[in-house]
Amino acid sequence: MIHAYDERYLDDAMKNLGEAADYAVCLCGIELGEFLRMFVASGIADRFGNGVPKYVSGMSGTELAGEIFSSAGYKSVLPAPRDEYSLSPEYWCGWVLALYQWFSGNTFKRILEKIDGDTLLKMYPTLHEAPEQKCMETMNEIMKRGGNVSKLQLIRESRELTQKELSEKAGVNLRTLQQYEIRAKNINRAAASTLIALSKTLGCRIEDLLETEENPVEDLFTFAAEDFSISSLK
Repeated sequence: MIHAYDERYLDDAMKNLGEAADYAVCLCGIELGEFLRMFVASGIADRFGNGVPKYVSGMSGTELAGEIFSSAGYKSVLPAPRDEYSLSPEYWCGWVLALYQWFSGNTFKRILEKIDGDTLLKMYPTLHEAPEQKCMETMNEIMKRGGNVSKLQLIRESRELTQKELSEKAGVNLRTLQQYEIRAKNINRAAASTLIALSKTLGCRIEDLLETEENPVEDLFTFAAEDFSISSLK
């Protein structure tokens, strides 16, 4: 794939969008989803994604946020920037979003239609210490499936188990397991013994398998992570 800008500028792009997201949420009190909508609506997301140097590496993350606010007509007085930005969940969301946009070549608008701010934040507990490639694979899976996949299926696949293998290891009927994965049966009402067996086999908590019935799409990515190596966040 031909990327919109050279990889040597990618670290700057990730750091700047991470800082911009952290500044907007943690200092300005704006919800991440709202900030990302401003980012797209302002037209800056397109320029950033196309590798315009001013936006990718020509300004700080705080300056980038200020430019987005200005373009969106945000009138409030902005707080002073931080001297240093810690790796907050919001920072990670901006960081990984910039990485995935460069990696995939999709526009920010298209990505955020399926991986919005809330979904990014749901991914953080599982993936913020994962290798970059694992993050990209997971985001590709979300884009492909559009949020319809169950948490059980995503955890099983992250453990590289087939349905048959999980069924045999956990001692859970294969047909029952398949029905939980496609939500033909409600895993929230599964027997305690079934949930214990699945969670032990998958190395996760029971609650990581349960779906939020009111809005399952929002809660897809709270499943427990494998013992990933610390990623190279900067």
